[in-house]
Amino acid sequence: MAPAAFDAEAGAAAKPPAAEAADAGAAFVLESKGTWWHAGFHLTTAIVGPTVLTLPYALRGMGWALGLTVLTAVGAVTFYEYSLMSRVLEHCEARGRRHIRFRELASDVLGSGWMFYFVVIVQTAINTGVSIGTILLAADCLEIMYTSLSPNGPLKLYHFIIIVAVALAFLSQLPSFHSLRHINFASLLLSLGYTILVSAACIGAGLSKDAPVKDYSLSSSKSDQTFNAFLSISILASVYGNGILPEIQATLAPPAAGKMMKALVLCYSVIAFTFYIPSITGYWAFGSHVQSNVLKSLMPDSGPALAPTWLLGLAVLFVLLQLLAIGLVYSQVAYEIMEKNSADATRGKFSRRNVVPRLLLRTLYLAFCAFMAAMLPFFGDIVGVVGAVGFIPLDFVLPVVMYNIALAPPRRSPMFLANTAIMVVFSGVGAIGAFASIRKLVLDAGQFKLFSNNVVD
Repeated sequence: MAPAAFDAEAGAAAKPPAAEAADAGAAFVLESKGTWWHAGFHLTTAIVGPTVLTLPYALRGMGWALGLTVLTAVGAVTFYEYSLMSRVLEHCEARGRRHIRFRELASDVLGSGWMFYFVVIVQTAINTGVSIGTILLAADCLEIMYTSLSPNGPLKLYHFIIIVAVALAFLSQLPSFHSLRHINFASLLLSLGYTILVSAACIGAGLSKDAPVKDYSLSSSKSDQTFNAFLSISILASVYGNGILPEIQATLAPPAAGKMMKALVLCYSVIAFTFYIPSITGYWAFGSHVQSNVLKSLMPDSGPALAPTWLLGLAVLFVLLQLLAIGLVYSQVAYEIMEKNSADATRGKFSRRNVVPRLLLRTLYLAFCAFMAAMLPFFGDIVGVVGAVGFIPLDFVLPVVMYNIALAPPRRSPMFLANTAIMVVFSGVGAIGAFASIRKLVLDAGQFKLFSNNVVD
């Protein structure tokens, strides 16, 4: 489709300014006041989280050469994809159609009503899943700290889930994405902090006399090697994915042209440090024995801890605090949908008319996420499935499709062909990765117990 045809067709779908002004979700939750570095803080919190501690496990499924190659390739592809999506958003904005929601951007560019609902469903699954996972993992961090101080204490996992949910319910009353900018800057610093601590702990563990024998061999079964490799790719897709870039770009004060690229450079500068160092040190220290969370390898169930208690405790505290920021970021899409349908944009964001439904709806949402976290404490195995069926369509497939349609590069140009190749490859990777992740879920099913007091890795 030619750009002119796309502009004419999509222009009919664009909302008039008056309609946008009356949208409380846009006016309150996605208010556009931020700078490029604020967007960089939001994006870094959305991507760089405690999931980086699973990267040594991802390398375990592929080995040194393939693992580091894929880690670099997925990083390069996601940077490219996010830059393309930002250019599509800027292209639409330059033509009078500023989109602040992923679902509306996809529906406008692809001209398909069902695409709107597809993005809504996938985004909701990702954001709710991440919210559940952050509550569960934060509660697990609290339980680790508690049991180290009081090994026979009466508190159980669900007590800590309630504590985390109450803390998030309090913080969730910050009305807008932009109001999280200071929290997300602190989140960036926390990610650097626990990366340094965990990497130093892994180096120390690898050099200690209690270190496990370093074995970097892969499974002897070719089928297991294949499934493990695709599971690792799904984990990497989850780690690099975010699924909310349009909503983050919406927080930029207009015009947004060029600002998101600066935010991406800031984010990927942090990624280069926080992804490679723990990946390499964790896999070097534990090899094929590394667990799905390298912190668990540093604190084995039997035998002494392989790092100083104060260092591990500080790392766990940093992880806990950053999880609260991640939970807030990934709840913003749900809050925007709630606010759009419940708030009155003609009244102040702190008026009683808007504060009461905000307090009620956000608290109920977090209560639901907390209940699911308590009921399903085996969320670790779901991370790969989320990556394959959620992040891959939104972050690896749709950006290149939308760019090819919106900006219409010549069909035989290197960019068009590269975009098409990325779409085909990652569609296949997503399908195989989903199968591999579900296979692991089935193999681990015997460990699962509803409302268990232990988090299954």
